[in-house]
Amino acid sequence: FGVTQFSLYQPLRQHITPCVISLRGPVSTHFKQIHSPFSVFCADRFKLDLSFKILSCAFRRGAPKLGMAKITHVDFPPRETVSYTKETQTPVMTQPKEEEEEEIVPPEPVVETQTEKPDQKEEEEAPPHELTEEEKLQILHSDEFVNFFDHSTRIIERALSEHVDIFFDYSGRDLEEKEGEIQAGAKLFLNRQFMDERWSKHRVVTCLDWSPQYPELLVASYNNNEDAPHEPDGVALVWNMKYKKATPEYVFHCQSAVMSAAFAKFHPNVVVGGTYSGQIVLWDNRSNKRTPVQRTPLSAAAHTHPVYCVNVVGTQNAHNLISISTDGKMCSWSLDMLSQPQDSMELVFKQSKAVAVTSMSFPLGDVNNFVVGSEDGSVYMSCRHGSKAGISEMFEGHHGPITGIHCHTAAGPLDFSHLFVTSSFDWTVKLWSTKNNKPLYSFEDNSDYVYDVMWSPIHPALFACVDGVGHLDLWNLNNDTEVPTASITVDGNPALNRVRWAPSGREIAVGDSDGRVRVYDVGEQIAVPKNDEWTRFVRTLAEINENRDDAEELAAQRLAA
Repeated sequence: FGVTQFSLYQPLRQHITPCVISLRGPVSTHFKQIHSPFSVFCADRFKLDLSFKILSCAFRRGAPKLGMAKITHVDFPPRETVSYTKETQTPVMTQPKEEEEEEIVPPEPVVETQTEKPDQKEEEEAPPHELTEEEKLQILHSDEFVNFFDHSTRIIERALSEHVDIFFDYSGRDLEEKEGEIQAGAKLFLNRQFMDERWSKHRVVTCLDWSPQYPELLVASYNNNEDAPHEPDGVALVWNMKYKKATPEYVFHCQSAVMSAAFAKFHPNVVVGGTYSGQIVLWDNRSNKRTPVQRTPLSAAAHTHPVYCVNVVGTQNAHNLISISTDGKMCSWSLDMLSQPQDSMELVFKQSKAVAVTSMSFPLGDVNNFVVGSEDGSVYMSCRHGSKAGISEMFEGHHGPITGIHCHTAAGPLDFSHLFVTSSFDWTVKLWSTKNNKPLYSFEDNSDYVYDVMWSPIHPALFACVDGVGHLDLWNLNNDTEVPTASITVDGNPALNRVRWAPSGREIAVGDSDGRVRVYDVGEQIAVPKNDEWTRFVRTLAEINENRDDAEELAAQRLAA
């Protein structure tokens, strides 16, 4: 048959050698063409025997040896295709000539096919829903609209009222033209004037106060307007010095004339008012209401007479609202609860009738002791707590009702908190000390009622007063005690009812009987104290005391003669 080479499995190919297989008997060359059942059986048997012989021959030579091979796996990332755009500059076609323009036929406009959906077309063409009158009123009275409108109008008014001098010359060429203004500004110069046709016209300014948190805010209280009986009797307006707008920042009102007003010292959003009916009212600028958010009851436990004095005293964590009415009743309140006072007392001197208080002032840093002015022209030293609570001492000297009183508040190297000044209907301003029950000095330069007086918050020897003929006087006692250091007369000579220094000591506000509030800039030469002002004031007080003693001695000699 010959020699035949077999290959069974690829892994064993190298270990299997060819085997010579001899078959007995003749074999026909046409073996594969036999298709009888017996021939097929014989062929299968032959293949099986042949396979066994090959395997036995391979394993006689020994088992194949298998081994470990290290294969390095390498990944080739696919080639990244980078595409970008590139712009090239091409020449722009020049404008054709007139002849060419005539030949050019304009292309016909292409009419776009309407592919919009019918529903979308109907939605665009549908007219907006028209609000009914009821819906409009509901929106106008909603809290969201009121808040938005109030906030937006205030901002727009500020923006429209700003005026900037775009022609100002920083090189100094304008100084020659403004030399007169600078000289006038060295003493008193009118800065702002506040007046509202509806809320302040034909009303008298009854009180002024600057905000301790926001120095640009000034609150002014007003009494009733006899020409407008349907308007609220009491009004309090908050004016803004920062923006040049002519309208008030906030408008508050109540049903009784407001005789006194003050910012709550430790509550920047609250304004306190004392009314002619005796109620204490609180306004909050966070509320949309112009009416009070809190008020005291009209009962025997609280005030039943006009309240001309309100003041918040104490510290951040322990403070009270102090109020005094003209029947001599003093109440101490918590701003969180005005239903009833925390404490109250009757200001009575030596078991006589009650003191009709018209003004009140606390010394610097003192929350227990205070001084009050009365309708009978006397000044009383009072105490809130302790064994001697009530009126402890009386100071006599005025011959008419006291209209204003203020304790010395300028802090410095020396303490002058024992000093206070008073104004009266007797046309005088008097200087007092708590150490003496007689006035130290009497300033008699005015020719009408003196309605208010106040010490400068930064200058130890400077105070201001206003009278009934429109005079604003500044007195620097270190310079002169006979005539004012600076004086100005308001146009029209209205009665100036109130005066109030700004906390900075550089501005002063006055209110008149026509409902106008004017703010004056005080020149640096007057307002800002020099380093020796405190020691000079000590010498000034010593001279005043000596002159007073000499005058008393001379008066005694005249009486004896």
